[in-house]
Amino acid sequence: MKTTEQYKPLFGTITLPNGIELDNRFVLSPMITNSSTVEGHVTQEDLAYAERRGRSAPLQITGAAYIEEYGQLFEYGFSIDNDHSIEGLKALAKGMKKDGAKAIIQLTHAGRFSKISLKDFGVVYGPSEMHLNTPVEHTVLSMSKRKIRHVITQYADATRRAIKAGFDGVEISSAQRLLIQTFLSTVSNQRDDEYGADTIENRSRFGIEVMEAVQKVIDEEAPADFILGFRGTPEETRGNEIGYSAEDFFYFMDRIMEVSNIHYLATASWGKNIYKQTIRQGKFKGEIMNRVVYEHIAGRIPVMATGGINSPEKALEALEFADMVGASTPFVTEPDFVTKLKEGREDEINLGFSPDELADLAIPERAFKDIVELMDIGGSLSESSRHEFRKLYK
Repeated sequence: MKTTEQYKPLFGTITLPNGIELDNRFVLSPMITNSSTVEGHVTQEDLAYAERRGRSAPLQITGAAYIEEYGQLFEYGFSIDNDHSIEGLKALAKGMKKDGAKAIIQLTHAGRFSKISLKDFGVVYGPSEMHLNTPVEHTVLSMSKRKIRHVITQYADATRRAIKAGFDGVEISSAQRLLIQTFLSTVSNQRDDEYGADTIENRSRFGIEVMEAVQKVIDEEAPADFILGFRGTPEETRGNEIGYSAEDFFYFMDRIMEVSNIHYLATASWGKNIYKQTIRQGKFKGEIMNRVVYEHIAGRIPVMATGGINSPEKALEALEFADMVGASTPFVTEPDFVTKLKEGREDEINLGFSPDELADLAIPERAFKDIVELMDIGGSLSESSRHEFRKLYK
């Protein structure tokens, strides 16, 4: 069978800046299934899920792997915070790569959004002290300079573990209010030191130093074709508050590209159909976010569009202002999305889900705790499918 003519652009090859060639434009984007152990170790369910999706896309990125317990985003997510995690991650990388895909592990620190740290230790860290009421009333502790240096070292150590585990690359996320992004934001960063809110140079400093440290490990220990990806939210607005503008984000990207050899930029944010989101404030107000990003990057590295891409038509539309298209939830219920599209069987793509498909789809029986609410925000799967997932974790 042949690819339907209109979808052929999605199946052109693309070569990353380090020479790795990918045979189509699809990427399996990060999503945790919440099926690891409470210590963050990889389980057989994690492996089966990854292996079932071995052919879903030529570039695959794990869900958030936390670099320290104080930065854990999901209760049963992957850990990469100590050497004991390496053996399990080796098996995960091997499973992801078994059909030729490139396996990337996403390194994250949830900062003040680490509900697990708050539950287990009664504490969360951020750029500045904040008093918050959810999920319970608590105070966010301001990171000392010593703590900042500690976390930067943890990013470097996690990169070293990813290399030892056999991953083809790492992705550093500064998206969706994770720790690096909160340093960039004037809403969450009220410091008055060199990491503080006074200038975009200072707000960018933490992220720049993380990327420098990661790049140093890659230069010293990784294979020559090791991939370094970066995920960012190009603008932060909360009502009338502006955490940072697209112009700020472009300054940040330009600086981290000076200190690290990034091989792709993935855009990410909250809401539905993010790939069509428009800029809400500043110089580019009203313009399509991905177009503004794409034009600023200007071919220096590939740009990946994400968010709400759950049909062939949307994938094609997203590719207008991107080089790659990332999807996560569609691959949960339709791991063969890309294969069917490539073979001209797009009419057979089915994002629906019923419990009797669990075994074939290798979906963990207790999967998606805390994840369905994120699926609800994105709306990429039907309400009926999301309802079935709610029943799983309950």
